[in-house]
Amino acid sequence: MNSDFREFLDEVEHSLENLDAELFTKLVCDCTSTLERGGRIIVTGLGKNVPICEKFVGTMWSLGLNAEFLHTNTAVHGDLGVIRKSDLVIILSKSGETSESIYLLSHIKKKGALDWALTFGEDSSLARNATHALILKLNNEGDPWNIMPINSTTVYLIILQALAMRICDEMNITLEQFRENHPGGHIGVQLSEDD
Repeated sequence: MNSDFREFLDEVEHSLENLDAELFTKLVCDCTSTLERGGRIIVTGLGKNVPICEKFVGTMWSLGLNAEFLHTNTAVHGDLGVIRKSDLVIILSKSGETSESIYLLSHIKKKGALDWALTFGEDSSLARNATHALILKLNNEGDPWNIMPINSTTVYLIILQALAMRICDEMNITLEQFRENHPGGHIGVQLSEDD
């Protein structure tokens, strides 16, 4: 394999291998029970984590599952109204020290929603103050300066997609349910042919 790809894959593999599987399973269970009670899974992030969060929400919607994206910046400017006590909120922050994320966490707690942090900052303020924190490992970002969000966002993407698939399994989502939400495009054609 081309060495350019190998370095990225090795780093992502290292990160995922060091994931606390028991804690990830707890996150799956918390998300599933939240949805079964009529709550929503809300993901929030800043910068390059925004499209990662949006992709997770899109996957959940395709499965007919209740999820929302909340931008960390706009949350405290009125968008906090989207959060209900019955919801589970996942905060993405690589450092765990982003002031907006820490400030938002305090307001999530006031709302009474269950909070989870996904961060690479093991001893960060976010990790220490979140009700639950899934701490991720990363040796380097894959750029010449070890600062650009490249490998970290890739790891977030994989974890959130895996989370959606585990929730799908736990809630016994069927192909028929997926078909109802995806009538268009090539997938829609495939599903109508299967029908």
